[in-house]
Amino acid sequence: MELYLVKWKGWPESANTWEPKKHLKCSSLLKQFYTDQLTFLTQSEPGKPPVLKNNIKKLNPAIVDFVVKKAKQRIALQRWEEELNRKKSHKERILVENRVDLEGPPMDFYYINEYKASPGINLAAKALVGCECLSCPSDNCCPAGAGVQFAYNEHGQLRIQPGQPIYECNSCCNCGPDCTNRVVQKGTPYPLCIFRTSDGRGWGVKTLQKIKKNSFVMEYVGEVITSEEAERRGQLYDSKGITYLFDLDYASDEFTVDAARYGNVSHFVNHSCDPNLQVFNVFIENLDIRVPRIALFSSKTIKVGEELTFDYQMKGSGDLSTDSIDISPARKRPRTVCKCGSTSCRGYLN
Repeated sequence: MELYLVKWKGWPESANTWEPKKHLKCSSLLKQFYTDQLTFLTQSEPGKPPVLKNNIKKLNPAIVDFVVKKAKQRIALQRWEEELNRKKSHKERILVENRVDLEGPPMDFYYINEYKASPGINLAAKALVGCECLSCPSDNCCPAGAGVQFAYNEHGQLRIQPGQPIYECNSCCNCGPDCTNRVVQKGTPYPLCIFRTSDGRGWGVKTLQKIKKNSFVMEYVGEVITSEEAERRGQLYDSKGITYLFDLDYASDEFTVDAARYGNVSHFVNHSCDPNLQVFNVFIENLDIRVPRIALFSSKTIKVGEELTFDYQMKGSGDLSTDSIDISPARKRPRTVCKCGSTSCRGYLN
């Protein structure tokens, strides 16, 4: 008779018991138990069809170790997913998936929905004026007041070229929440999945819904720091092979966004030399041109399940920076090999 060691929910491991299959009313857990065994066999003997043996007295210790670690990982990722969905401010869900290895949630990452100011930086500035439109756009709408083109069509999709800034309506405006000039401020409109890549690029993000071209996808948020602090952190990040610094250089090079510890889903978006997301500078409440919000829009139609990527060298100006691997002010950095795999790959991130 086959017996299964059962960890009872809400009870310590000292209360574990061995039970025959007929006592188990958890078909999904049993299915996962066998799936994990097949996963282990597939990974340990690549190219050889995995076969589960019946009527064995006990499992291979290596399989047992893997199954236990996989179960603990699954619980940890589920809790992390629940945490992300509690903290996010947008409506659509965030899913987490790892079918590749035993990596769990990042240990030193804190989810935020908007910029976090580092000590000494004030981001509390709010718009003092707004448009008086009853129906935007009009000749006196916010973009016109800023001397720029109205960014969206009637469907909320971009109609401007990369490099042009976006001025959305703010809390001082007369228009309501359904105004066509309120897009980025409503948050990510698509369900997204943070997943483990199978080609060594760590975590990535894929969409669970089709995204039309020129649609807003997400903001790039993090800790706003000075360029001097970015220089110091950049050297540290280079030594670890990570890239999370994004210069806010629309009007000056005073500030940088660091998404290494504080960020949202964009923290996990990978680089590609042939990306499907494009960077735009956005101004809503804070009209300080030194601190634009960074929005990522689709540059092409993106299919369900397709990974989201942007070019780490792309700036909000629409130009490519060839000075650094982290979109920071011109500084010499070690060359970092690019793993994007696109046919137009430049070979390096810098």
